[in-house]
Amino acid sequence: MTPTRRIDALVVGASAGGVQALLELFACLPADYGVPVVAVLHLPEERHSRLAEVFQTRMALRVKEAEDKEPLAAGTLYFAAPGYHLSIEQDRSFSFSREEPRHYSRPSIDILFESAADVYTVNLAGLLLTGANDDGAAGLAMIKRRGGLTLVQDPVDAQVPTMPQAALALHRPDFILPLREMPAVLAQLDPSSC
Repeated sequence: MTPTRRIDALVVGASAGGVQALLELFACLPADYGVPVVAVLHLPEERHSRLAEVFQTRMALRVKEAEDKEPLAAGTLYFAAPGYHLSIEQDRSFSFSREEPRHYSRPSIDILFESAADVYTVNLAGLLLTGANDDGAAGLAMIKRRGGLTLVQDPVDAQVPTMPQAALALHRPDFILPLREMPAVLAQLDPSSC
């Protein structure tokens, strides 16, 4: 696959089974990966997240928790903080909010995906992985409607297939792949690899 358009950001959502899936997915990304990556993983609100620390020890890419008003930068994997919805503003910076949970989750994958679709339109890639509810399905469909690239983990391959199945019920993504085949697609999203 060679993208027919430039990809300026990659947004990723996962829930149950997501830590292992994300570790496998991102392990091969180089430190100079040319696309900012923003991930929402459902976490309990009352707990401090150690995702950035855990992931940083296992990959070359810079990893951090997103901060309110922080501009997105290439070569970085951002995780949403627990207890806040994470959005991307028109100036390509992060915005936090405490709106009601969506699909019982705050942060919500849908809120991240929908805001990113508004900002990046055709230059966005969205990826939905394993999970136990419908969060992310509507947001991924919006990315597709705005002309972005969409990827869904094959439900047969997912630890918990509910989230990928919900996405497939709403739209036909550009790619339905087992996790092991996704890193090759992500590598081609980096403009410096072309």
